[in-house]
Amino acid sequence: MPGLDASNGATEVVGDIGTLSLELFTDTCQHILSYLQGLTRGVDSSQISNTFQRNGVNLDENALQSIIRFLMLTFRSAGKSNLSSGDLVSKLEEGCTQWPKASLQVVHKLWTEQGPLVHSQQEVQALLSIGQLVDMQWKLGMAVSSDTCRSLNSPFVSVLLKIVEPSGQISQKSFEMTIPQFQNFHKQFKEMAAVLETV
Repeated sequence: MPGLDASNGATEVVGDIGTLSLELFTDTCQHILSYLQGLTRGVDSSQISNTFQRNGVNLDENALQSIIRFLMLTFRSAGKSNLSSGDLVSKLEEGCTQWPKASLQVVHKLWTEQGPLVHSQQEVQALLSIGQLVDMQWKLGMAVSSDTCRSLNSPFVSVLLKIVEPSGQISQKSFEMTIPQFQNFHKQFKEMAAVLETV
């Protein structure tokens, strides 16, 4: 299974996982499994980080992201391969011998309960590997001047999109449109809404 051998930094990540209480480790796994089952829109690393800090665990941002990526890759790969709980735990032990026994028991228990649901969702995701829009913000602005023109007086619309990528990471995309471009954008959205109402 990719990402589970020591050459990919598994030993360091497992060491960081070993610093977590079983409750925090279970909670982190549950966040990831909920996302992989399609129950949440993404894995909110800032929420996980806040939970860690409230419980006295001070991992740097890179260590936290490594734990999340490692667990996401592990559970996603196990779901795609339709591994049993025993096989998953064996693969983890083969990849790194430093796993705390209690953490492996948590993985075994959670995967027994939720592995089949993750596998089903992974089959669906394989068909639909596209990002999901989770938030859209806009604002109207006025460009009054630029380095080449002293008096623009040109209105524009600035749009910020938050998208959950198929990997689970939330990314932001922003763009600006002139008023005629925005009016065309609005018209196309109204057309899409009308079509959706007929479905």
